[in-house]
Amino acid sequence: MCGITGIFDTRGKRDIDRAVLHRMNESQFHRGPDEGGLHLEPGVGLGHRRLSIIDLSTGQQPLYNEDQSVCVVFNGEIYNYQELIPELQALGHIFHTRSDTEVIVHAWEAWGESCVDRFRGMFAFALWDRNRETLFLARDRLGVKPLYYALLDDGTFLFGSELKSLLAHGSLKRDIDPCAVEEYFALGYVAEPRAIFKQARKLPPACTLLLRRGQSVGEPREYWDVRFTLDNPINDADACAELTHRLEESIRLRMISEVPLGAFLSGGVDSSAVVAMMAGQSNAPVNTCSIGFSDPAFNESEFAKMVADRYQTNHYLDMVESDDFDLIDTLAKLYDEPYADSSAIPTYRVCQLARKHVTVALSGDGGDESFGGYRRYRLHLMEEKMRSALPLALRRPLFGTLGKLYPKADWAPRVFRAKTTFEGMARTAVEAYFNSVSILRSPMRAQLFSRQFKSDLGGYDAIEVFNRHAAKANTDDSLALIQYLDLKTYLVGDINTKVDRASMAHSLEVREPLMDHKLIEWLATLQSSKKIRGQEGKYLLKKAMEPHLPDDVLYRPKMGFSVPLARWFRGPLKQRVKESLLGNRLNDTGYFNQKYLQHIVEAHNSGARDYSASIWTILMFDAFLRNVIDDDSTGNFGHHPA
Repeated sequence: MCGITGIFDTRGKRDIDRAVLHRMNESQFHRGPDEGGLHLEPGVGLGHRRLSIIDLSTGQQPLYNEDQSVCVVFNGEIYNYQELIPELQALGHIFHTRSDTEVIVHAWEAWGESCVDRFRGMFAFALWDRNRETLFLARDRLGVKPLYYALLDDGTFLFGSELKSLLAHGSLKRDIDPCAVEEYFALGYVAEPRAIFKQARKLPPACTLLLRRGQSVGEPREYWDVRFTLDNPINDADACAELTHRLEESIRLRMISEVPLGAFLSGGVDSSAVVAMMAGQSNAPVNTCSIGFSDPAFNESEFAKMVADRYQTNHYLDMVESDDFDLIDTLAKLYDEPYADSSAIPTYRVCQLARKHVTVALSGDGGDESFGGYRRYRLHLMEEKMRSALPLALRRPLFGTLGKLYPKADWAPRVFRAKTTFEGMARTAVEAYFNSVSILRSPMRAQLFSRQFKSDLGGYDAIEVFNRHAAKANTDDSLALIQYLDLKTYLVGDINTKVDRASMAHSLEVREPLMDHKLIEWLATLQSSKKIRGQEGKYLLKKAMEPHLPDDVLYRPKMGFSVPLARWFRGPLKQRVKESLLGNRLNDTGYFNQKYLQHIVEAHNSGARDYSASIWTILMFDAFLRNVIDDDSTGNFGHHPA
């Protein structure tokens, strides 16, 4: 696992400043502390920081083909590289290493842009082909590995694993994109392809970008998409057997490593399933790492221990104090963009713990999206049944009016909150799902933003992110549609971003077997009743795991990896919240309505409303301004060589 960066002159062969490229590369030192390498030639500079995992002795990068006309820098793992080597050798390619990186170089020579179709793994890479005067960028299908880029005014093209490497160049404008701010306050992250700065972009998952010297920079090309066909007639018993086989294969591929390997074990279904499958394929005890919380309402460690005992793993548990909020500024520096998932705190801690014992950890991320695990999925399906009883043309005016007239009753049990139900009935499926995942919903954002900022938005609404993806979902199935939306938005922008930055901060490689694209393609052929049956989410995964895991792990209520925000903000962080939300930094942006910020602080402190998710989102935006915008250094993070 590594960090990549680079500079490309799209207009000619201007010399690349070695010191600038070195600075960009070192800004990502934490991603690859083992080695660093640069490639420079007229008009092109590539940088790489290496975390050695496979082929420790000869896998250094940048890596070249036989005559050094093709050069690659690569972050990630190609899990099927051992299958591809003999195929490429048969085509006449000569290998000088045993690394998966060299497969990329020869695959490009053999298959050109379509080489990515052959790769099974998580990856972001940049490849320079001198003979074709072409720079080729690619990102894996599910966006596990990140890739930012920017075209500067003078025709210089920059790219990097993290935004901080682009900032380290020194010429990227820090002009904030108002549409990115709108997306952040709705979703808690800036959605692909946008970045927080107007000049920067993220390469979307499953996309490539081809640049030729002397030509303008085009649009990314999508090379893969998941299709929810739901047309597989397989019965439950056969589906369980097939799923178990596919999980074993995905996990076997991800256990290839020349360094110590283990797994995260939260005690939830997904991570427990991964550990069970690992134990079945490992001669030695599996290393497992868990985080426990001192607050019992958030602590799942007893369930993790149940699985660890069953499979006799080398189990490491770290207890985290409930008031572990000193990481706010650390996280803001790590993420470079505003990022509001508070579970980044325990994720950072579990990566810190894991790195003491292993260099590679397998995780259960991606299971909720593919198997139908989120509670919000079941609520959405119930609402959709109600919505389907009346056409939208009738629902929108009738329930829209009722929703406006009915008083808000946050204090009441959910079943009695008729206002929310009426509002939900007036929406389309996409509007309803967007509303259910929004941190600050549309009416709140309308009050939060100043008149001037709303004018700067020019009518842009973050729901356009969902509408854009929904138009390509190609399914009428209620569950499949929202699974597709999550695979394109939440999984990439929230989950993968969280795990990549938290793990890379500790030079730890995390592999996600439940995000194997072949597994996801197969799951998308199954009927939705195999994912959610009645009130049971992840139906098929739980059934398949019954021989391998205790019922107490499989069939208990889902907890999630959360932190006690409401208590923090009324207790130890009370003063900090007040200083942040009502201070000069947010006020000086001109983005916010000060009266509404005052209302949020006062209503939360008095206990009248629970605004904890909104407060955290605003607090992290303030931390971004303080640590990224106000910081005139390159935004470096981590330890650097002397």
